[in-house]
Amino acid sequence: MDTIRLYRTTVGKKAVMAVTGAVLLLYVVAHMLGNLTIFSGPEAIDGYGRWLREVGAVWPTRVALLVAVALHFTAAYQLTARARRARGRYAHRRPVRGGYAARTMRWGGVVIALFVVYHLLDLTAGWLNPHGVPGEIHANVVADFQHWYVVLAYTAAVLALALHVRHGVWSATRSLGVTTSRAIGLVAATAIAAGFLSVPFAVFTGLVS
Repeated sequence: MDTIRLYRTTVGKKAVMAVTGAVLLLYVVAHMLGNLTIFSGPEAIDGYGRWLREVGAVWPTRVALLVAVALHFTAAYQLTARARRARGRYAHRRPVRGGYAARTMRWGGVVIALFVVYHLLDLTAGWLNPHGVPGEIHANVVADFQHWYVVLAYTAAVLALALHVRHGVWSATRSLGVTTSRAIGLVAATAIAAGFLSVPFAVFTGLVS
């Protein structure tokens, strides 16, 4: 009951967003590092995918991510609704303008969510992939990123993710009572964007084939 009462508070919802955001960020970093094995050749990235399936990490990870995403989006929606009610209550006050990242967190989240759906249909299910053979990760990735429009969509999604991470890291640490510099979020966002975007541009330019 104490946990439920805490969640009903603004502080509790922000804490849920911070913790689930940290879980999702750890997955993003792990996923990025897995993607980078493509630079070691087809066997490296295909073998990495086989290893994940053999150790039984795929479905537990998917379930954990689904729970984290559901909690993260629910808390975000409830906090947004609460903030709107508060603004209506104090409409006579001059609104405080936040940074660009803070103002676009909600739309960035929508862009990321839509891209995740496409990404799952493309490289997980293989339904939208030009090659689409299960287990042939390298071939599927190369088949995808030979097309400029796929690279463009991927780039837009990664930039939205980077913007989300930049503000989210700073906001989450504050919610958990840790004082950090905004530069930490910027460094994390830049590293993640560079890591993810290196793959499609390497394929598109012929460095990976």
